[in-house]
Amino acid sequence: MTVSSVVPHHVAIVMDGNGRWATKRFLPRLAGHKQGVDALRRCVRACIQRGVRVLTVFAFSSENWNRPADEVSGLMSLLATALGHEVPSLSKEGVQLHFVGERQGLSAKVAAGLVQAEQATAHNERLILNVCFNYGGRWDVAQAAAQLAARGEAITEASLNAAMALAHVPDPDLFIRTGGEHRISNFLLWQCAYSELFFSPSLWPDFDDAALDAALHDYASRERRFGKTSAQVQTTDASTMRA
Repeated sequence: MTVSSVVPHHVAIVMDGNGRWATKRFLPRLAGHKQGVDALRRCVRACIQRGVRVLTVFAFSSENWNRPADEVSGLMSLLATALGHEVPSLSKEGVQLHFVGERQGLSAKVAAGLVQAEQATAHNERLILNVCFNYGGRWDVAQAAAQLAARGEAITEASLNAAMALAHVPDPDLFIRTGGEHRISNFLLWQCAYSELFFSPSLWPDFDDAALDAALHDYASRERRFGKTSAQVQTTDASTMRA
């Protein structure tokens, strides 16, 4: 395994392509989602090995409720099953789980499972895994603003940022979308203001260590300026290295 020394602290991924992966193999779409769980397991381990400290994945968007009822029902069952099977092993690997999104509308069983998984892994510090479930970027901004309004607080960039659903982690350094699509799809709209974007042609079930490394190497070649000039960034980097 050869990975650049410039590793993003926080990687966010839109795990796209499960359904198309299954369709290409004449399988039901849910079979693709099951393979997607395996791909996520691999990705978590690979991120730990490479030194990524935060991984945020888009598992189910607020718009996904519009999918066929049998697919939505299957996804809910898959989540409940995955919680039972995956949480113990994730905890052993030092993964701290957070489920980010609107809890209303979820079944009592699923909602309770999310809380139990978060509590069972709260002490872990090796990797923070944020699973965005029933989540939308616009929902996140709206709920943060609603919190501030209810408390009578002024709405500023700082106060809004502190009320966001991902306020417990820094913004993503690298945003990856698999499946060959080139859009953000209402994911982390506030948090990805300065994220580096990488679009992978791999369908999510096929996203392996090599595909992750391709994204990490591409990220390492970028110059992150945050509004500064290239000369300013290079001067700052040189000062940091001397220090």
